[in-house]
Amino acid sequence: MASGSAVAHCGLVLLSLWLCIQSVPISVDKIKAKPQEKELEPPQSAETGLHYDRYLREVIEYLEKDPHFKEKLKNANMDDIKLGKLSKELHFVHHNFRTKLDELKREEMGRLRMLIRTKHDIQGGNGRTVDHQALLKQFEHLNHLNPNTFEVEDLDQLIQSATKDLENYDKDRHDEFKRYEMTKAHERKERLRHMNEEERKTEEQHYEEMRKKHAEHPKVNHPGSKDQLKEVWQESDGLDPDNFDPKTFFKIHDSNGDGFLDERELEALFTKELEKVYTPGNEEDDMFEMEEERLRMREHVMSEVDTNKDRLVSLSEFLAATQKEEFLEKDEWETLDQKPLYTEEELREYENHLDNEENDIHKKTEELQKQREELERKQEELNAQKIGLQQAVEEVQRIKSAVKEPNAAGAAGQPAPVVPGNSQPLPAGHQQKDVPVPGHS
Repeated sequence: MASGSAVAHCGLVLLSLWLCIQSVPISVDKIKAKPQEKELEPPQSAETGLHYDRYLREVIEYLEKDPHFKEKLKNANMDDIKLGKLSKELHFVHHNFRTKLDELKREEMGRLRMLIRTKHDIQGGNGRTVDHQALLKQFEHLNHLNPNTFEVEDLDQLIQSATKDLENYDKDRHDEFKRYEMTKAHERKERLRHMNEEERKTEEQHYEEMRKKHAEHPKVNHPGSKDQLKEVWQESDGLDPDNFDPKTFFKIHDSNGDGFLDERELEALFTKELEKVYTPGNEEDDMFEMEEERLRMREHVMSEVDTNKDRLVSLSEFLAATQKEEFLEKDEWETLDQKPLYTEEELREYENHLDNEENDIHKKTEELQKQREELERKQEELNAQKIGLQQAVEEVQRIKSAVKEPNAAGAAGQPAPVVPGNSQPLPAGHQQKDVPVPGHS
């Protein structure tokens, strides 16, 4: 599975064991061990699932190319790595790789800045308050105060961030699955609530049939037990179960030949067990639940076998586990359908949370509707004002035209004679007589 393989290489991501699994000794003579001056090939490895996944993997792989750093890492322990002692070895990394690390950091800074601007614009555009502290957390895996060069502080912060984030990775996945299951239960209750009695009875009967059908499966062996591994040995590897040999089994399933079983390689061992319970396409089988089951199996084996907690199983750890009493475990593995994932109280709290979210969405919808209506009202007012203004402009233009027409006629000839006290012009050919003025002879 994608997320499983991501977590598998996450343990390697801490710059501890992913680089020190090399079995060939490397000389630390810096005079003889100069890296070749050639174009560096782009790194290729499994994804980690972290938002800075590409940057993390590229930094690791370019550091691995430096013989001095690789040798120091090989001899370092987890405490030295976490305390930042290994980071100081960056001073001795060859210039060719340091330059490449500088380029990687500048690219990562550019990516993060674009991401921050986009989130800022989206949140601001939706009227949401921008959480600047949450945005700044995107930069925790590097020293953003120095955006141009990759320094000791950058490597130290990368290690610390990866350590913290990977420790919480599985927990976040469990929490996500728990929310998924509670959402399913809530939606089912809502569907039943809107059904009539007959429909509800039919739905309940169908649900119970699917639940029983899913529960009817062959015995699921305890992950990491002898019976479980022998089944893989026989059915997947095609070998005689009577000749089961743990050392040979380990080498067969160490697919990359690095001397360790990582989380991805471990999870591959559980496929046969999961196929007993889940079949793609079956209505009663949820593939999201299958991946949660795979994660639970891997965590169980790691807790019993990975004694140094480096998220890798070495050959010595694997062989030691086969000598323990737990290796002979005969009890069936308790699958998800046999184990409560949440309490009724947790479901009620989650449903209340969903209701509150729905109420908040409803309130925001009402507010947006009111804002829309207010904008529409103002638009209507603006349209009315625009029409009134247009009519006023047309009236002014009409008056101006009316004033210009008589003036144009007067300019063409003599003004029309008028009778005093009368605004009407005299008929054509009419002679105006002198009218005596009182008081004059």
